[in-house]
Amino acid sequence: MSPFHLAIPVDDLSGAALFYEHHLGCVRGRESDDWIDFNFFGHQLVLHQVTNRSSLVRGSNQVDGENIPVPHFGVVLSWDAFDGLVAQLSSAGQAFLIEPCTRFKGGAGEQRTCFLSDPCGNVLEFKTFKDEAMLFAREMEGHG
Repeated sequence: MSPFHLAIPVDDLSGAALFYEHHLGCVRGRESDDWIDFNFFGHQLVLHQVTNRSSLVRGSNQVDGENIPVPHFGVVLSWDAFDGLVAQLSSAGQAFLIEPCTRFKGGAGEQRTCFLSDPCGNVLEFKTFKDEAMLFAREMEGHG
């Protein structure tokens, strides 16, 4: 799988950098005064300093009984890596927007997921699938 590249706006570059480094364990790459690259679980995440984030449109959608913030981004982890990250975040006192839970229980896309926000309001989702082969499954087995 090829790594994705995602650039996100932040209004506090140093505060956001501390979050990605210290809470999520991301390794810093290249940087300038206005942006910083991170290794985000094998993908390239770039934090770009902006002065006005208020123009971003935010919304939500219902997914399996949860009000899911949009936009959001994240990564699919192995079952053990998900447990490790949740434990690491919990022990650091990180607040979750949506606590770790199981979604689509018993269905083809059964997954564990959690949502949190970085210091600049970017919403992240981390998830793991009971069967990673179901990552792109179309059938929801009663959860449509």
